[in-house]
Amino acid sequence: MVFNQRKKGTKTSAFGSPGRIGHDSAPFYKSRLYEGLPKETIAKYIENPLPAEFLDRVFCKSGEHMQELPDCSVHLMVTSPPYNVGKEYDENLTLNEYRAFLKRVWSEVKRVLVPGGRACINIANLGRKPYIPLHAFIVEDMLNLGFLMRGEIIWNKASSGSPSTAWGSWRSARNPTLRDMHEYILVFSKGMFSRTNLGRKSTISREEFLEFTKSLWTFPAERATKIGHPAPFPVELPYRLIQLYTFEGEVVLDPFIGSGQAAIAAIKTKRHYIGYDINKEYVKLAERRIKEFLLTLSTQQLVML
Repeated sequence: MVFNQRKKGTKTSAFGSPGRIGHDSAPFYKSRLYEGLPKETIAKYIENPLPAEFLDRVFCKSGEHMQELPDCSVHLMVTSPPYNVGKEYDENLTLNEYRAFLKRVWSEVKRVLVPGGRACINIANLGRKPYIPLHAFIVEDMLNLGFLMRGEIIWNKASSGSPSTAWGSWRSARNPTLRDMHEYILVFSKGMFSRTNLGRKSTISREEFLEFTKSLWTFPAERATKIGHPAPFPVELPYRLIQLYTFEGEVVLDPFIGSGQAAIAAIKTKRHYIGYDINKEYVKLAERRIKEFLLTLSTQQLVML
């Protein structure tokens, strides 16, 4: 005898309840805990085409003014902003001036992202006297702009070759210092949590999806001397974000493109890229490295024939 037994779903109850199949989380998200936070706004999907002459380009100008890009034309922004700590490409801004500058860029990013488009920001915290939690300030500013926060990834750089030895007072409680072995990758959406797929191909493998959806990523940092830029992130970082958050053929923006790592990851995954940087030398560096990567790809394809 066969019985049609309907599986009972779960509802939000005591914190940590194990049941997740058919889970109704509405009571949690309607709680007062969520008052005052940006709300999802379901909107008609708009995707404006980018002029062909602006695709796969690096512009030598500030990401505060991206007039080349129409509204709702970019699918993912991934970047690591300058840290304002006296490197040759930094300006000596106050913390409030620095945040205001970044907010002007994030506002432009919001304009050009498609509904549901993602913004991913790689940032490290600074200083010790006192410690400056830049990631917390950026989260606050992004929420004030109306972005929906999706989560944060901890990039564990402990496997890199040169761990910090700035431990303060050695083996003494007088003034020990925590040694940062990590950076943050902050993930946001524009307006909606879900992305519309216009029949495009998702290129992420099963193994990548299982690994990239974890909130802790472990891979080494990139050596500045190898790349020729004082603060490059490894191609692995934008590669993971592009695989996770975009479909093949879509557009990836980096408003602080530096040495071109995000562009290389976009080419590697068969996406388009657009980059901005105010430093002419870094624009030349990015363009040279992109050209070299394309040449390497062409050589590999010829070898395979």
